[in-house]
Amino acid sequence: MEPRRRMMLYRTMHQWHWISAAVCLAALLLFSITGVTLNHAQAISAQPRVIKHAVQLPPGLRAQIAGVRGAADPVPAELAEWIAGEFDVAVRGATPEWSDEELYLSAPGPGRDAWVSIDRASGAARSESTDRGWVAYFNDLHKGRNTGVVWMLFIDLVAAACLFFSITGLVLLVIQAKQRQATWPLVTGGIGIVVALMIFFAH
Repeated sequence: MEPRRRMMLYRTMHQWHWISAAVCLAALLLFSITGVTLNHAQAISAQPRVIKHAVQLPPGLRAQIAGVRGAADPVPAELAEWIAGEFDVAVRGATPEWSDEELYLSAPGPGRDAWVSIDRASGAARSESTDRGWVAYFNDLHKGRNTGVVWMLFIDLVAAACLFFSITGLVLLVIQAKQRQATWPLVTGGIGIVVALMIFFAH
């Protein structure tokens, strides 16, 4: 490659390399730190906080759970608003399960679990929420567990940005390899270490 084109390629890759690094910085820090906490989850003690609540469904809403419904039909809007206000559970992201006896809502989130049960005959409503703490919250963000579609898309975008960061870094290595003789031995050694760990120890 002629020197002028080589320099243009170098400048372009260098620019995109630092731009992708800046975009990924916060996410890389988050996923790096939570990678450590996930790897040592058993050594990090946490005391889950469990909150239980029981109340009677208002008479005006009893008719909304009395009728026969499909197993996965949505919760009526007025009833959903009452559940959100009474139990602090976001019905929008919850999974409703209708049976002949009850309406059961499962509403897990990152670092927490929650459910609501309403007896269709008596109107007795109860809930239980479990908060497992901030470490569990960030660990679930790392895994994409119960985080919703937007966060899952964000993880995909971060992965794509990290891949782009790695590719631009590789191109920079190729361009500078002649001036830095240790480039390919270091790259080969890094790949070899990962492969060796996968083959001999990751089982």
